[in-house]
Amino acid sequence: MLRLRTRFLAVVGALALGFAVPMSGAAADPAHERSPGDQLAKEITNQVKPPRIPARPFNVVDFGADPTGQRESTAAIAEAIEAASVKGGTVIFPEGEFLTGAIHLRSDVNLHVGEGATVRFSQDREDYLPAVHTRWEGVELYNYSPFIYAKDVTNVAITGSGTLDGQADEDHWWPWKQRSNGHGGVIETEDRDALFEMAESGVPVEQRDFGADSKLRPNFVQFYNSSNILVRDVTLTNSPMWMIHPVLSENVTVDNVNLDSPNGPNSDGVDPESSENVVIKNSRFNNGDDCIAVKSGRNADGRRIDVPSENILVHDNHMRSGHGGVTIGSEMTGGVRNVVAENNTMSSPNLDRALRVKTNSVRGGVVEHVYFRSNDVPEIGGEVIRVNFQYEEGDAGEHTPAVRDINISDVHSVGGEFALYLKGYERSPVSDVTVSDSSFSEVGTPMELEHVRNLRLDDVDINGEHYDETVNEGA
Repeated sequence: MLRLRTRFLAVVGALALGFAVPMSGAAADPAHERSPGDQLAKEITNQVKPPRIPARPFNVVDFGADPTGQRESTAAIAEAIEAASVKGGTVIFPEGEFLTGAIHLRSDVNLHVGEGATVRFSQDREDYLPAVHTRWEGVELYNYSPFIYAKDVTNVAITGSGTLDGQADEDHWWPWKQRSNGHGGVIETEDRDALFEMAESGVPVEQRDFGADSKLRPNFVQFYNSSNILVRDVTLTNSPMWMIHPVLSENVTVDNVNLDSPNGPNSDGVDPESSENVVIKNSRFNNGDDCIAVKSGRNADGRRIDVPSENILVHDNHMRSGHGGVTIGSEMTGGVRNVVAENNTMSSPNLDRALRVKTNSVRGGVVEHVYFRSNDVPEIGGEVIRVNFQYEEGDAGEHTPAVRDINISDVHSVGGEFALYLKGYERSPVSDVTVSDSSFSEVGTPMELEHVRNLRLDDVDINGEHYDETVNEGA
């Protein structure tokens, strides 16, 4: 990871200073020069490759799984995975319905959910014990196992045109976020506050064991400290909260996945956290929170681990419902850099923002080198571009965040409340934002700016008014 990180930073830094950086094997002449966003996207594409896993089949029915879904098949699925992991192989769910508890993947295993197959996850929380080492809203702990969990593995995949159904609903998992606890919060509030206090107080992770009494919802799919990861073609639905969550992982591909959980609270689609070299492409998002949220840990725990998310490429996706199409934060304490989002369609009155950065001075962290380009936004509910330093706790801490070098080009939108909503701090303005060759039509307010430095508008139209200027507001 260190070598790749150094290479990427050298590329972005050199291009930001105006130097041409040739691709490997390319001559250093003008014909090979690219913009920083082009260069970065190419570098990420060249580095991220799907794992190579043997096709050797291991049919779960042969290990005793019930294809009628009348009884749980957790043990049979585990046996098939163990057998496949010996020399590598593909664990196959054939046509049918399968009921299971937590599935724990191993290295060199492809979990293949075939056409006509539906894997339904138990609604009994006991089926996700014993507790495992995980991250919950950016903080490490021991909690319910994610429904599909892979820790310390390499070469792992989830594929196939079938469906993974988390079976979360108004009576299972979601109420912990939705129902009052009678004390001004919701059911999960007490455990959430306790976890965050443990992290701030430096309680060792091994002692943050929430066990069987936890009211903290598990993730749907989580890869933890793993590499060479592929999720392709499957449908995920009815998630308890975050849907695909790579943590401290690298070389991750999410391709042609259907993420459909619009009614679930915090049902983010894909959340790379403290992860490197991630490609999210050709997928469809219909979510009850952010479609994609790039993260890197929360507050004291994020500073303890101190690993950024970097080298993230998001392209050719379709975002519908959600709080943000591409979001950074709010758990971004370790920093986020080198993000390219291009050729996506973001269209729904239920999609609040296209590009969103959310942070505060309790989180801290640095966001830099973000390229949001050639994205089509034919319908939007709120702000097209939103950067806000007042999220959740607001300016209540000692860890001033920084957001800089944000590049927006060839973006065309219709509707929404604001084209640009940028609010930093006086001591830390939102800096070096470039918007070029873009149009924003039928927005309620063109711009809301507070503590912004060097906002460059180059060939920009907002509600028919043309802008070619540099703006500084309260910086």
